[in-house]
Amino acid sequence: MDSIRISTAQNIDIDYEIAGLGERIAARCIDLAGFALIAVVALVVMGAVSIGISGGAGMVVLFVFIAIFAFYDLICEITMDGQTFGKKVFKIKVISIDGTQPTFGQYIFRWLFRMIDFGFPFGWGVVALVSVAITKNHQRLGDILAKTTLIKTKPRTEFTNVAFSFKLPEEYEPKFKEVLHLNDRDIELIHEVLTGYYQTGNADLIYAMAAKTKEHILVAIPDGMNELQFLETVLKDYNYLTASMSV
Repeated sequence: MDSIRISTAQNIDIDYEIAGLGERIAARCIDLAGFALIAVVALVVMGAVSIGISGGAGMVVLFVFIAIFAFYDLICEITMDGQTFGKKVFKIKVISIDGTQPTFGQYIFRWLFRMIDFGFPFGWGVVALVSVAITKNHQRLGDILAKTTLIKTKPRTEFTNVAFSFKLPEEYEPKFKEVLHLNDRDIELIHEVLTGYYQTGNADLIYAMAAKTKEHILVAIPDGMNELQFLETVLKDYNYLTASMSV
């Protein structure tokens, strides 16, 4: 599965899967279904105001609907962190090829080329479908020119799987109660780093993650405990303490 490497706020590099053609089509179908509902409402309102007020008022409603349709993707992606409602449902988002958050200019660029990717003279989306299917990073033409693509935002490991992956004894004593300053996403990230280490043996990620975690929760690694053991203990302590709080 193709992936892209993204540097998180904690300066840890994590690989995310690139969204495929299926997710893109499904997300677009959700968006189009929403437009279909809005179109029905717009037609009803347009008819009502045309009869009750004037034909000019009805045209205003029509133009408002066209504007919503035209600028929907651009406004949503800028204000919703690279997502439309359809993308949000299928947990995919726009990201720069270099792993950074897209700039305003990149959003504008990919939006402008929607006319070629999805417009009537170019086959109602055939250009986009072919481009996404054959390019390495599954990019439509607008993505290629804007240097963006879509990634899956759903973590490879759900927190529910992380939280219950430990069978801790009832007499377990947490070593770092400061782990309660972390949140679920922090724990998911630590788990992903540990999983990556177990699979690849790349200790650099362990050292970087341990350093960031120590700095975040303001603790020092005790003598006799290395960075790997520290991160494993953080996961166990978080699991134990959050489970105790929920009882």
